[in-house]
Amino acid sequence: MPPEPPYAVPPERTLDGTLGFEVLEAGSELARGRFPVEDRVKQPFGLVHGGVMAAIAESLCSLATFQAVAGDGMSAQGLSNHTSFVRPIVRGTAHAEARCRHRGRTTWVWEVDVTDDEGRLCAMSRVTMAVRPQSGS
Repeated sequence: MPPEPPYAVPPERTLDGTLGFEVLEAGSELARGRFPVEDRVKQPFGLVHGGVMAAIAESLCSLATFQAVAGDGMSAQGLSNHTSFVRPIVRGTAHAEARCRHRGRTTWVWEVDVTDDEGRLCAMSRVTMAVRPQSGS
């Protein structure tokens, strides 16, 4: 994986750090991550909160896109995130795998599957990233 970009906020103090996200891989074609299913990521009924699954999808896509375009003086920000939930996760680890479907000059589109420890599909996201010049470029 390429070196981490310079961060304005240390990762452990961000939403990703608060929710316990772990990035396993972040490339221009594929990004993978996971988080432990603990009370801090659940809604009051004991299921992983949908916003957490949407958040890991966007985080993986943002990081992978940024790492791919930063060398060209570009940055990446989320433009759209559509997440559908098909099965609850109540224990174990949630796993996310993002695959890049389109790499354009100004937008990248990713599809993300969130699965449980048994490999069952629990959520699907389509994340569109805006690719823009870095500040000062």
